Amino acid sequence: MLDEENTKFSNEDSSLAGNANEVNESKKETEDTLDKTLEEAEVLEDAEIVEEDEEVEELLESDKEKDMRKSKKKLEAENKNLQDDLDSFKDKLLRTTAEYENFRKRTIKEKQNIYTDACADVLKEVLPVLDNLERALSVEGGGDELRTGVENTVKLFNAAFKKLGIEELSSTGEFDPNFHNAVMHVEDEQYGVNQIVEVLQKGYKKEDKVLRHSMVKVAN
Repeated sequence: MLDEENTKFSNEDSSLAGNANEVNESKKETEDTLDKTLEEAEVLEDAEIVEEDEEVEELLESDKEKDMRKSKKKLEAENKNLQDDLDSFKDKLLRTTAEYENFRKRTIKEKQNIYTDACADVLKEVLPVLDNLERALSVEGGGDELRTGVENTVKLFNAAFKKLGIEELSSTGEFDPNFHNAVMHVEDEQYGVNQIVEVLQKGYKKEDKVLRHSMVKVAN
């Protein structure tokens, strides 16, 4: 009886030991599974963190690029405005310079014209005196001293005209209405058509302005 009970207890102990081993193995498997699950969870979490970091970096880079593009467009617009202002200033400077140069030339020309007109007014009063002196020289007779005095006076006139830039008009060759005033005409085969035969009164000019036309006799 005792042996049977011992055998029974022994069997029960063996069964319990086997169950305990099974429990331990199941516990270990559970722990291993849990550890593996935790590891996988950590890996997934790390991957998600990395992915989130990458997304954040992409967003930051995207925002940075947008800011850079905005800054670039702003700088380009400012640069264009500055260039437009510079071009406008250059254009104004060129126009102002051109206007000033035209004004300067016009002023110089006006001064020259005023001076020439003044010389012409004076010359109109003086030339008759010179004309009479030259006529006196053309008359034969008279004392040598008088003639010498008249010649010297004429020389003084010519020297004064030279200082003033007044020149005698050329009155040889063909008649030119821009410089000559024909007061007489003659028919003479010795001369060509419209050829000046004689100068009756000298003409003068200052630079390009005719102060007095020459009075001439023209042939044919």
